[in-house]
Amino acid sequence: MDFTLDDEQTALRDAVRGLLKGFDNEQRRAATSEDPGFSEAQWGRLAEMGLLGLPYSEDDGGMGAGPVELAVVAEELGRVNAPEPYVDTVVLAGGLVAALGTTEQKQDVLGAISAGERVVAAALLEPGTRWDLAGEGVVEKDGRLTGVKEPVVAGGRADLLVVSARTDDGLGLFLVEPGEGVEVATYATFDGGRASRITFDAAPATRLGDGSVDPMAALERVVAAAKIAYCHEALGLMESALKLTTDYLTTRKQFGMTLNRFQALTFRAADMYTSLELTRSVVTWATMVIADHGSSPELVTEAARRAKLQVSKAGRHVGQEAIQLHGGIGMTAEYAVGHMTSRLTAIDHLLGDGREQTTHLAATLTDHEVVEPVR
Repeated sequence: MDFTLDDEQTALRDAVRGLLKGFDNEQRRAATSEDPGFSEAQWGRLAEMGLLGLPYSEDDGGMGAGPVELAVVAEELGRVNAPEPYVDTVVLAGGLVAALGTTEQKQDVLGAISAGERVVAAALLEPGTRWDLAGEGVVEKDGRLTGVKEPVVAGGRADLLVVSARTDDGLGLFLVEPGEGVEVATYATFDGGRASRITFDAAPATRLGDGSVDPMAALERVVAAAKIAYCHEALGLMESALKLTTDYLTTRKQFGMTLNRFQALTFRAADMYTSLELTRSVVTWATMVIADHGSSPELVTEAARRAKLQVSKAGRHVGQEAIQLHGGIGMTAEYAVGHMTSRLTAIDHLLGDGREQTTHLAATLTDHEVVEPVR
């Protein structure tokens, strides 16, 4: 496997980095201080550059890029801790439409996402079911959905919802427009974003796809892709947190010398770097697995779980050490490190935390049925 970026991927990275240059903690705080929890202007700029349609085929209004290009964008967004729901809309919700939708549905929905005309949210999880994708709380009957989904990231801003529901034939995915039979209760999350509890009461729904693709198989692959994209966002966050920390250690003085003169502190910074690079290796490997179209669904799922588990451990380590090595300033709202750590914690919990990944990986290794831990 070749883990290096080619010329086009490098140019993409540089272009995204240039677009986000100057986006700082103050701008992030301003964007997250009011609904929808991100900058509509910046979302529009991402659309203008073609980044919102990056993974979709050209026939559907996209650019036809692959997982590596998505990884590049997610990592750059993570580097500045951008609050835009890129992975949630483009990779997860849009990915489900791309995997399951009819030609007409893909052209309509994906074209609108690519142009920045629509924010689409995936409503997959249900209260009390942890991260079970096969939840049965939302039921479809006669083209209408009834039940509750929570949390739905960017659900309060969404113009369209991709909703999983139980049908007479098993799991199905549906397109639902907010309106009749849909009640959305939005709240701020601890990382500054927004999520919603969405209640469906006989809400009109359109089935996604024509039944030619297994919904559960498509859901598992798209969720794996989203997990890996979140992992790349976390890589960007950890890299920035480490840089802020090392810069602080080389400028902050105590007892007449800069903090990097204290060996114990430099050892801790070195451990942060080790965690970051180990995580980069695991996440890059997972990206190569999903980029290889010959990879089995089982391998793709396992690779995503391994990457997510490593990010869970390393994100906690790097984030906590960044705060500790800064001292009190690390937790102030005016400083970026605390916000980065909050986002790393949020990523840990999106689509399954480290404990969840460990449970499933252990079951795979021992060939036993997954037993959810008692809470």
